[in-house]
This record gives sequence, structure tokens and C-alpha cells, in this order.
Amino acid sequence: MSRIQRDIIVREVGLRDGLQIHPTFMPTTDKLAWIQNEAQAGVPEIEVTSFVPPKLIPQFADASEVCQGALEIQDLVVSALIPNLKGAQRGIELGVKKLNYVVSVSKTHNLKNVRRERDASIEDFKAIVNLIKTLPLEQRPFIGAGLSTALGCSYEGKIALSEVVLCAEQLLDAGADEIVVCDTVGYADPALVRAVMKAVLAVAGHVPVAAHFHDTRGTGLANVTAALDCGIKYFDASLGGLGGCPFAPGASGNIVMEDLCFMLDAMGLKTGVNLDLLLKTRETMSKSLSDLKLHGALARAGLPNGYVSTLQAQEA
Repeated sequence: MSRIQRDIIVREVGLRDGLQIHPTFMPTTDKLAWIQNEAQAGVPEIEVTSFVPPKLIPQFADASEVCQGALEIQDLVVSALIPNLKGAQRGIELGVKKLNYVVSVSKTHNLKNVRRERDASIEDFKAIVNLIKTLPLEQRPFIGAGLSTALGCSYEGKIALSEVVLCAEQLLDAGADEIVVCDTVGYADPALVRAVMKAVLAVAGHVPVAAHFHDTRGTGLANVTAALDCGIKYFDASLGGLGGCPFAPGASGNIVMEDLCFMLDAMGLKTGVNLDLLLKTRETMSKSLSDLKLHGALARAGLPNGYVSTLQAQEA
């Protein structure tokens, strides 16, 4: 995968964001098969689990086993969500090379999600970065910081742009290696995406900025095109559109990985993803999650007749 040319990096978050609200435990072997198959399809980065206490989300009781198995896959960027300093310590001990931390711009959502004030979450992030700095350079994981509810909140409604920028600046000053702008509950529209992305990019400097959209109200892929217009090159998505925040009422799934990859490919943007293999991965994964409704237009309609992907053209 490392030799494949990519214009856009797509990152799978379904194993964390999708499964966190699913009450039925997905067997560890099935999770690892999902990761292996999607990596073979060309998805370069997968968020494989979350280091939250199993008593809160039993789905992640096998976090260590999933990480260990995923880390054996060559060239795959394995990431995991960390809710706090203890989660970061677990990730470091397991050798996870990318840790994802989240702060809600909405103070109400932050209290609901992690049961603490936003400022306390930012202080915890500073402690995590300081811990990472104590490690030898070759052992330091990449630390990403997500701005949850940056584009709207189920509790507070519209989020002030000044608050989004303030949170971004605080996380950047603390040492974030990446900022992820998240439409946690699917409130965003393309005009809002452009405004927020431009403001965050202006303060991020050389630090990469990524996008995490939900398709709750059908604007997910339109928001992707708006982010592309701003120069964003990193996008989260989930196979079958799984996902949603358990602490945000009405927050349905992420944008569909298959549809995202097809749209980008049809636009001539290289993702390095084999669309046929991605659809086969969806089929295999769905057998383990037969009680969940999967979303996606590409799976329903198939590829256009005679379609030649950018990957096929690249390999020709």
C-alpha cells in the first residue's frame, strides 16, 4: 500500500465509531477479518478500537487483542481512540502508532460525553502530550486531536466559530500533530464547512487538518466537496455508514466509506482504494453484523457500466 499514489487519505472509523453504539459484541476474529480485508482493499488507515473501560462500552473489551492483530498488518496505519491519559498509556504500551483524542467544542456535549468540563479535557490532552515527550523519539506515537461538535451540537445548537478556533488553538499549542474537524451530529452544510475549515486551517499552519462528517441529514458528501475546496485531504468514513455518538441524541451514521471512495475516484482523485474489494469487504463484514442496517448507494446500484477507476488506470 505504501507505494500507491494517493491524492486523498481515507480513514476507516467504523470499528470504533460504528461499533460503539452496537449492543451486540462483534467477535474479535470478525473485527480482525474486517481490518485485514479493508487494508487489502487499500484503505491506508483504520481506527480499530477505543480504550474506554469495558463497563462503559463492552464492545471494546477486546481492545488489546484487536490492536495487536491489526499491528501485524504491513503498511497499515493503526489508530485508536483514547478518552484520557490512562487510555494513552494503554495505547503506548501496545505500540499503537497513532492515538486519537477528542474534545467537544460544545461544553454541554463534553460533559455528556466524558463527564468533565472542556477545559479539563484540554488539560488532560496536555498531560498526554507531555507523557509522549518523555518517550524516545522512535517510540512516540502520532497524536491527533478531534474537535467534536465543531459544526453543531444536539444540546447547544449552533457553535460559535470563535469557540472552534479557540479549541483548535489550545490543542495546537499543547502539541497536537493533527486537528480533526468533526460534524458529530450531522448539522453541517457546505457553506458552514467552508467557513469553519478556513478558520481552522488559518491557525493550524503546518499541522494537517482532517474532516469527520456524519450523514444524519443527507449532507455528508456535499460537505466533503466543500472541504476539498478548502484543501482538506484527510477524511474519516465508515463501511456501510455505521456510526453515531451514544451521547448525542439523533446522531446517526458516518458518511459511507464506499460512496466516499467512489465519489472521489469519479472526480479523478486517487485514494488507492480498490472499489471492488471494498464492496466485498462490506459483504463479509455485514454477515457479522446482520442485525444492523447498512447504508450506501454504491452497494445498492453498483459501479457504472464500463467504469475504469483511477487505481486501474494507475496500474495499467
